[in-house]
Amino acid sequence: MSDSFFIVAVDFGTSYSGYCFCVQSNLDDVRMVYWGHEVGLKTSKTPTCVLLDEHGEFLKFGYEAVMTYTRMGRGESARKLYFNNFKMQLYNKEISRDLMVTAANGRPFRAMKVFSESLRYLKDHALSTIGEHTSGKEFIASDVTWVLTVPAIWTAAAKQFMREAAVQAGLVSDFHSNQLIVALEPEAASVWCKHLPSEGFVAEGASQDNRLEQSPGTQYVVVDCGGGTIDITVHEVLESGSLKELLKASGGDMGGETVTKKYLSFLRDLFTPETWDQYEKENPSEVQKMIYDFTVQKCVGEDGDIFIQCPYNLAMLAGSKQDMSRYFQGVQGVFWLDGTFKVTYSKLRSFFEESVQKVTILIQNITSNPEINVEFILLVGGYASCKILQKKIREHFSSRCKVLCPVDAQLAIVKGAVLFGNDPKIMASRVSALTYGIDIARSFDESKHKKEKRRVNKKGDYVYCEDIFLTMVQNGQSVNCDEVSHYDYYPIDDDQTAMRFRFYSTERLNPMYVDECGVKKIGSFVVPMPDTTQGRQRRVRVDIKFGSTEIQAAATDLTSNETRSIRLDFLTK
Repeated sequence: MSDSFFIVAVDFGTSYSGYCFCVQSNLDDVRMVYWGHEVGLKTSKTPTCVLLDEHGEFLKFGYEAVMTYTRMGRGESARKLYFNNFKMQLYNKEISRDLMVTAANGRPFRAMKVFSESLRYLKDHALSTIGEHTSGKEFIASDVTWVLTVPAIWTAAAKQFMREAAVQAGLVSDFHSNQLIVALEPEAASVWCKHLPSEGFVAEGASQDNRLEQSPGTQYVVVDCGGGTIDITVHEVLESGSLKELLKASGGDMGGETVTKKYLSFLRDLFTPETWDQYEKENPSEVQKMIYDFTVQKCVGEDGDIFIQCPYNLAMLAGSKQDMSRYFQGVQGVFWLDGTFKVTYSKLRSFFEESVQKVTILIQNITSNPEINVEFILLVGGYASCKILQKKIREHFSSRCKVLCPVDAQLAIVKGAVLFGNDPKIMASRVSALTYGIDIARSFDESKHKKEKRRVNKKGDYVYCEDIFLTMVQNGQSVNCDEVSHYDYYPIDDDQTAMRFRFYSTERLNPMYVDECGVKKIGSFVVPMPDTTQGRQRRVRVDIKFGSTEIQAAATDLTSNETRSIRLDFLTK
């Protein structure tokens, strides 16, 4: 841990973002921030929406971005660059530094700029808030240990992208800075839930003790229900009180935004694709307001109907083609009530069905695993606040284990991230999601190596096989978080002045070559070896930690005895 004064944890979500902070020396006082005062609201998070001008310069973030954009006229909104749900561009995709995201007006724009400007706003807001809590004393980014939460199912490339965006945003100045900690969202939530008393969870029954058991050997599933992804991990409490991951993280893109998309798809069919597509193109700011209204109401606490005001321009466009009431004739569960959509509770539940079913299957696959004994299911994240989701999960699993949901489920991650930032070693071990290895050369053996991979070095005194996959850690292997693996390598040629390492990953356990089906190059680094006097007898030692939230590596040229941190580049060019 660095000598910073504060810990600030940033939960950068698909739908909503926020942060919590505390003084480094007072972890019992984790403070939250309320958003939306300027629009008459008081919420613990703000929409992950950013508004840039036509030149790509920052204008607004969060509620201010939403409200500014929704109040714009058609011509002005067509020029401005408005982004939401852009975090999903980092899920299950090949990621490069030149990755593009599409604004609401259809214009593509550099994702790195969108992410970094959003993080810059949150950083500046946090520093300003800290100043307000410290009698106006000014602090800078280097006074803070920053914790940035990411889904556990994200790739190494996605995590690197977020770190680079954080550097560009000014959270830290150095890519390797230990003042920026990347925390996995379900792990952060798990840390927080371990600290909660019984009253910290939504009560299932008047006489029940809803406390999360802390005794060694207790096993529980953490279901991080975000707007974009569902992220599931399984933890066991160890004798030391630290946590062991039992199964590799699982999940997918079935979060709360899936429900919203079902609703919008329904509206498109209701008003006809032609009418809806025209409306969406001409009135993007109104569409965003409609999405926001539904997002708020889909988390209703009672089993009741919801009412959503029909936007003016939609009513005008659709009404110009036929009377509005005719669109609703014969439609089950949705009614037109003089300018308002009435959505019955039954119809609302139908928008949840696909997402809830997929989440249920994922949890079922885990709880039915004979190698583990799950006693608790923790539902955390913004989507977990939806009573329909909570109710369905309890119906399926409460007979076999206790289902717990924190009272303020969407803050469990960010509050836990503050504690994680103070003590990342609370996670004792993690399970590798993939097999990782590097490309090496070995002395050629005709009995086991492919003839087409036979090579000879410059001097002609070394015959070797290229493209061999050296396995460093296997898919499903448990790795201690503080475990460092050591590997020694030698150059192929006497005059070689650098050694290039190429990293690969695969779901397979033991591939032979790096060019086999299913093996993907994920990163590389170069180690300089300027002193060639010892020829091929020189040695480079590579030290790698696979158990951290980000793969960490260092290399030592043992000829010069110089060690340096290695920046593994997982982003495609």
